[in-house]
Amino acid sequence: MELRQLATFIRVAQFKSFSRAAESLGYSQSAVTVQIRQLEEELDTRLFDRMGKRIALTDTGERFLSHACDVMNQVNQARMSVTSTAELHGSLHIGTIESLACLKLPTVLHLYRKFNPKVSIRITVGEPEDLIEHMERGELDMIYVLDEPLYSNNWNKLMEQREEIVFVASASLREELGGKELTIEELLTQPFFLTEQDNYRRVLNRRLAARRTILTPSLECGDTSLLIRMLEIDRGVSFLPWYAVENSVKEGRLIRLSVEDCYISLYRQIFSHKEKWRTREMDEFVRVAKLADEEE
Repeated sequence: MELRQLATFIRVAQFKSFSRAAESLGYSQSAVTVQIRQLEEELDTRLFDRMGKRIALTDTGERFLSHACDVMNQVNQARMSVTSTAELHGSLHIGTIESLACLKLPTVLHLYRKFNPKVSIRITVGEPEDLIEHMERGELDMIYVLDEPLYSNNWNKLMEQREEIVFVASASLREELGGKELTIEELLTQPFFLTEQDNYRRVLNRRLAARRTILTPSLECGDTSLLIRMLEIDRGVSFLPWYAVENSVKEGRLIRLSVEDCYISLYRQIFSHKEKWRTREMDEFVRVAKLADEEE
């Protein structure tokens, strides 16, 4: 049994396709087919069911996949133990959401590039569901999202950091709304500037639905920075991560509101797929992300 056969088996299981696995590995499809056949012959078992052009892991293949991933991760750790002092020069493809990309990621990337100037970094911005799908298909090394705690037997959770989601308002509403605890019903009399269907927007919608209330925003936008700017120059209310509005509140451009029975937190989380080879570049990103939090 060879390591390259295990790596090929993991990639075929990940893509559920011999041709896509071959393309991602830079092999011919026939080479992938031969490697899988040799592995099955050595193990004296069938790892995949072939159904026309579709394939699926057998029960035996499912069990073997878990062990194969463990072996490859151990090999990677062994390699890293003797190369940990070498300068990083590989690549890193990270998927993230818009608010993190604009407001958290720049500091992390600055530190990362300071320590590892030769690493090639690619950032893809999208909705969490899409990012998870790309990670599942092996198209992203890692994802960095803000959500309720997520779990999957297929993922490694590499970081989790709590973030408050808060109501804020334009400074011009200070006398009307500031310095007192408000009800949701009182707040809904104001124009709302909200993101499109981000996870924190969905959490808010669920809270409102439980009260049999529907919110129709005056302004919807996928750009968090634009929403904050509109709040600073107009009169309105929004519901955003604290990290997005903290500076504006501290500098008096926005006010933070206290709303009864509506204290909500989500979590910044970094994941990789368990079938993904954990590189030093990936581990370094997690280290630097945690360091950036400590420095704030």
